[in-house]
Amino acid sequence: MEEKKFDINTLIGFVLLGGIMLWWMYTNQPTPEELEAEKNKIEEVEKQKTVETNLADTAPETVFQANDSLALVNAQKSLGVFAQSATVADEETVIENALLKLTIANKGGQIKEALIKKYVTYDSLPLYMIKDKNASFNINFGTADNRTLNTKDLLFEPTLTKNGDNQVLSMKLKVSNSKFLEYRYEIKPDEYMVDFSIRSQGLSSALNSSQQINLDWNLEGYRHEKSIKYENQQTEMYYEKEDEDIDYLSVGGDDDALEDDVNWVAFKQHFFSSILISDKGFNKAQLNSTSIFKDEDIDSVYTKAFSLKTPLKLEGGEFNYNMNWYIGPNDYQILKKYDRNIKEVVNLGWGIFGYINRLVFVPVFNFLQGFIGNYGLIIILLTIIVRIIMSPLVYKSYLSSAKMKVLKPEMEEINKRLPGKENAMKRQQETMAVQSKAGVSPLSGCIPALLQMPVFFALFRFFPSNIDIRQKGFLWADDLSAYDSVFKLPFNIPMYGDHISLFPILASVAIFFYMRMSQSQQMNMQQPTQEGMPDMQKMMKMMMYFSPVMMLIFFNMYASGLSLYYFVSNLLTITIMLVIKNYIIDEDKIHAKIQENKKKPKKESKFRQRLNDAMKQAQEQQKNQQKKR
Repeated sequence: MEEKKFDINTLIGFVLLGGIMLWWMYTNQPTPEELEAEKNKIEEVEKQKTVETNLADTAPETVFQANDSLALVNAQKSLGVFAQSATVADEETVIENALLKLTIANKGGQIKEALIKKYVTYDSLPLYMIKDKNASFNINFGTADNRTLNTKDLLFEPTLTKNGDNQVLSMKLKVSNSKFLEYRYEIKPDEYMVDFSIRSQGLSSALNSSQQINLDWNLEGYRHEKSIKYENQQTEMYYEKEDEDIDYLSVGGDDDALEDDVNWVAFKQHFFSSILISDKGFNKAQLNSTSIFKDEDIDSVYTKAFSLKTPLKLEGGEFNYNMNWYIGPNDYQILKKYDRNIKEVVNLGWGIFGYINRLVFVPVFNFLQGFIGNYGLIIILLTIIVRIIMSPLVYKSYLSSAKMKVLKPEMEEINKRLPGKENAMKRQQETMAVQSKAGVSPLSGCIPALLQMPVFFALFRFFPSNIDIRQKGFLWADDLSAYDSVFKLPFNIPMYGDHISLFPILASVAIFFYMRMSQSQQMNMQQPTQEGMPDMQKMMKMMMYFSPVMMLIFFNMYASGLSLYYFVSNLLTITIMLVIKNYIIDEDKIHAKIQENKKKPKKESKFRQRLNDAMKQAQEQQKNQQKKR
């Protein structure tokens, strides 16, 4: 076989071809002017795509041509004088401070995301009030050329500036540079309250003033807490009327209302709220609350859906509304700083219960947390303070019980001496006479117990509304504002749940023993059962078992901080009662005192005299009826 050799002619041929190709590429490269023209062409194509995309969102029926001028013509057909909106990019702008981060979308000029920075959800995720299209803010208006547009579909042009330390975001829906509708957001350092305004310039000729302009604000409340059922019970819409009267929609189910002159509307979740406040108020506000959470067996993302629909009025053909937007925690101390009465979204109870919480428990709790970091210890210390303050009432009640115990033999003797229904009136009259001479009243034991009831109900509202105990642990409870599950059940028990909480069990046991002691105390005060009267002893025994069972069932889903309070409170009450019984009250001295009172002449009050006269008349009528028979 012939051996191949290196061919110099072939090499020279390849070199010449390469040189020719390099010379051709060099002599045919585009000039700088041609490069700039190509760049502009690409930008025009991208701009056209943006226009077509935006118009497709606002008017999907429009068919666009591959020509920019035609696209703008189509935009004008769909949007009229607001066609410039279609040329704005669909982007986002962030304004934030140390507490709050708001992401504002060009589309709709509305809040797309609202993050509360210093809090997290029950499963340690960032806490968003607004995210993934769970909220919308829209103005529906008519134009002079008979179009109806929605701001949520249109693109606003953003401008971010500074006003001192404040961040200011202007979102403009433009007709031209001098004619526009503007949303203005201003966020201050370390504030949850955002200044928000709606105004327009030069739109009087572009808007149809005869067509009603409506503001629509909607939000689906995200689940943030451990027990969605309990959170749903605390999630409701609040609003303030013109006369500063606070009202709310039903928390138990779907509800709506049509109100005149509403100052502010709060989409209130358990511990967080979105509150829209208007200086002018909302006229004819249509309010709606719909429960999304239906079944505790289904892991729902949302609790309730809220909506506000209200007409907006033009001034001289222009928008001019100054508002505020609170997006933050339902912290009573924070909310009361704002002179708009929005602190009322924190449900501390109505009437006297609310006054007790605002004037006593809120200040005392805040004082204690100033130097104690463990919130379980704060609850225990608060409980001790309450029990010490209430101990004189416990003493009065127990003293009355001891007095009635001393008089009980005399009451039994009267019943034996005057048996039967025919002597019921006389028997009651003699019983009251003995009690009056001894200076003893059955009501003296009931009144102290009644005086303690407002405190009981005030604290029932205080702990579930106190955000300070949210996600604060104590012993086995990892969150005092939620239930303290120690065992997860493989099934769900109606009204009880799918877990076992320990603090309600301890509180139920403590209540049971307290009820036993109270029953023994009441038996001393109770008069012997008369004919025709219900057996009070049986009723009290039923209550002794009924109360702990109700505590065990219903408090299994409640805040463990509340169960902790009732557990410690009943333990302290039992201790105080034992101390009073064994070391303070001397029944022999009480008996001697009663005997002295009997010897003293006692002037009957006018009320007692009228009561005795009425009983005598009833007794005479009873005798006359017996004679007729």
